[in-house]
Amino acid sequence: MKSVFFSRFFILLPWVLIVIIMIDVDTKRTIRAPGAARTGRAQRAARTGAPGGPGAQNQSALPVIYAITPTYTRPVQKAELTRLAHAFRQVPRFHWILVEDSTTRTDMVTRFLARCGVPYTHLHVFTPRRFKRTGMPRATEQRNAALAWLRQRRGRRDPGVVFFADDDNTYSLELFEEMRSTRGVSVWPVGFVGGRSYERPLVSEGKVVGWYTGWRPDRPFATDMAGFAVNLQVILANPRAQFKRRGSQPGMQESDFLKQITKVTDLEPKANNCTQCFGWRRLRLMWLI
Repeated sequence: MKSVFFSRFFILLPWVLIVIIMIDVDTKRTIRAPGAARTGRAQRAARTGAPGGPGAQNQSALPVIYAITPTYTRPVQKAELTRLAHAFRQVPRFHWILVEDSTTRTDMVTRFLARCGVPYTHLHVFTPRRFKRTGMPRATEQRNAALAWLRQRRGRRDPGVVFFADDDNTYSLELFEEMRSTRGVSVWPVGFVGGRSYERPLVSEGKVVGWYTGWRPDRPFATDMAGFAVNLQVILANPRAQFKRRGSQPGMQESDFLKQITKVTDLEPKANNCTQCFGWRRLRLMWLI
């Protein structure tokens, strides 16, 4: 009888041990899972600066990036704004100033901004029809309206950087990291502009000494609207600086504006001494059908 009992015991013993091991492993997984989830949330909060994350306190000290975007009603408008919003919502301490070329705020843009997930200000100003002829400077009234808003709503204690982000351009997240440290006026290369694959400042010993461009290299500041950023305090310290409508030729608005607030020798090269490209103009192509 005992021999039968022991034989059955030794047959069942390995199976009992297997069950015990499986229960133990499953219990450990159950205990560890919540901790792993908390760690993942904490890591994401640290990267994004979400409330409760250790990165939130550090990011609150960053200068705010104010992106000024003129826009107007057209079939691709929502697609363009959606592309920008996907990038902008990943940038900490960011404020989007969207200015419509319209007599009122349109319903489409109003609804879009309410759901875009980016802190924003929604403005509108209509461009007189006499200024909409081919070859005339564009978005002048809209950019000036955004500058006026900043001068009315921000003061000397507000750290910030102003960037002119047209809605038909594409921007890498690295670009916002580069411009954040702007003390005066910073510059960098821009892709698909000036008749070349890129346009950039030429830098020697940390100073801008010229321009690589395919169009009007004689411009004092031969850069695109997407190729520079301005410290907010420079904007506030020059209350009369604005984009000119009268006397400004097409393609010269950047130079006409920058001449009012800085000198070429004072420009701050970014993007590894202007050797890397983090922003691109929309490449306009003519298709033959």
